[in-house]
Amino acid sequence: MRKLTEVEDAKALMTEATGWSVVRWLKEKKRVRKTADLANAALDRLDEEIKARWSDELKAAYNELGGNSGGAQRPHKQTSQGVDPQVMLLAEKLKESDDEAYRVRMDAEDTFDEAEKKLSTRLAREGCQKAIDSWDLHEQAIRKSETVMGATKA
Repeated sequence: MRKLTEVEDAKALMTEATGWSVVRWLKEKKRVRKTADLANAALDRLDEEIKARWSDELKAAYNELGGNSGGAQRPHKQTSQGVDPQVMLLAEKLKESDDEAYRVRMDAEDTFDEAEKKLSTRLAREGCQKAIDSWDLHEQAIRKSETVMGATKA
């Protein structure tokens, strides 16, 4: 997976921001949010590009699991007729990685929202680390998605 400038910039800013005072946070919060949004959008675009190159069978299995649902959990369904059980198992593992990255991303956003309401640098610092963790998890999920492109029949 190629390094994304938006993500690297956001990680650097979040690392720097862990040392900011409340006043600096108030001045910079819009820039932090914009930088984080750009990083998330870049990762989302790359994720979509890679998933578009999956085999039709893997796409069908992933979609059957509620893929692209933004992390929402759906009840497990029986495997469709014609979908190889190994492909379904692979799709489940990919979906789990995507869901975990999404949960951590939402937790980071919630933490930032709470930090802003309370003017809490402690929570803002925590949100920075959660954001970095979410990008790391999203990158890991994307790498997993990339490795399976040739693993199933086209």
